[in-house]
Amino acid sequence: MGDLRSYLLVAVMAAGLTWCLTPLVRALAIRISAVDRPGGRKMHAIATPTLGGLALFFGFVGGLGLSSLLFPRLFVSSEAAGIAIGAALMVGIGIIDDLKGLSAPAKLAGQVLAASVMTLAGVQVLFFWLPSFGPLQEGVISLAPELGVPITVLLVIVTVNAVNLVDGLDGLAAGLVGIGALAYFIYSYRTGASGLIAQDSPAPLLSALLFGVCVGFLPHNFNPARIFMGDTGSMLLGTLLAGATITGIGRTTQPQAGDQFALLIPVAIPILVLALPFLDTLFAVGRRVRSGTGVMTADKNHLHYRLLEIGHSHRKAVLILYAWSALLAGSVVALSFTGPRRVLPFFLVVVASGVFGLLTPRWRRRAVTGPR
Repeated sequence: MGDLRSYLLVAVMAAGLTWCLTPLVRALAIRISAVDRPGGRKMHAIATPTLGGLALFFGFVGGLGLSSLLFPRLFVSSEAAGIAIGAALMVGIGIIDDLKGLSAPAKLAGQVLAASVMTLAGVQVLFFWLPSFGPLQEGVISLAPELGVPITVLLVIVTVNAVNLVDGLDGLAAGLVGIGALAYFIYSYRTGASGLIAQDSPAPLLSALLFGVCVGFLPHNFNPARIFMGDTGSMLLGTLLAGATITGIGRTTQPQAGDQFALLIPVAIPILVLALPFLDTLFAVGRRVRSGTGVMTADKNHLHYRLLEIGHSHRKAVLILYAWSALLAGSVVALSFTGPRRVLPFFLVVVASGVFGLLTPRWRRRAVTGPR
């Protein structure tokens, strides 16, 4: 799996490259008029350069290059190259969308193409582990290519669009994905030694790279943002998160007994780590189906918009969502170290923090205006 210092070096490399390249990408975006102007459902008040995802991508590529020297065993298979190719395709689609605009069907078709190329390179869900099926080996279901390929493509597309939908406030998507990547790195690095994740899995490496690029981009993207990542960045982050998931969980055929409670299905951990974006996506789809609008139609009813409506400032809304995600992710990681009973206090803190964060502006209003 590699030593911790090597992973830290890779993450620092990715963060440093992303931080240094973002101002250059910003200057390029201004030069070619790749600027996101305010209006409609957009929350920013001034025109802001976009295409920040290019800095994220080059930071990832630079970190991946260093990784090939530090972790040569992980590059024996084609998985790392497949994820890099899929990420490059997603970035290309995002650039076109940020500059020219793509229809929802065209964007979805491009995402399917990029995800399919990843599967052709060997990035594919191979097993489902269902520990409730009695003996461990009987709980492992091997997926044939005709089933594994569409499941893999679906997982990539769902993750990409979950990150894309949550990218509505300055620094929100990069922060949430960074928190998720850090939690997933801790989880995959720790459980890798127990056999839950294969020794030659690039999951910890991808998580470290993903965390690094998010940290390097956030100083430029946090409110007030000097540059947006655009679809170029959100689709890239979703692709890398999905790649880490697929190459990690869902590959082992011999899980350890002590880890049975940690997973119900191979994607349980990343879903919980990014619970807010995934839940927000599900609510958005249901809301748009009920209203008869297109599933890909944008609106201002996402959770982060609602936090603004009830009185939170832009920064405070983002920090509240950071806190929720960190507590959820911490609970999941703690679950893999201890057990369900000891993790219960974490979930209680999550609920209490959520209630407090939501109701604080209303309590303040009542204190000022008095009871009605």
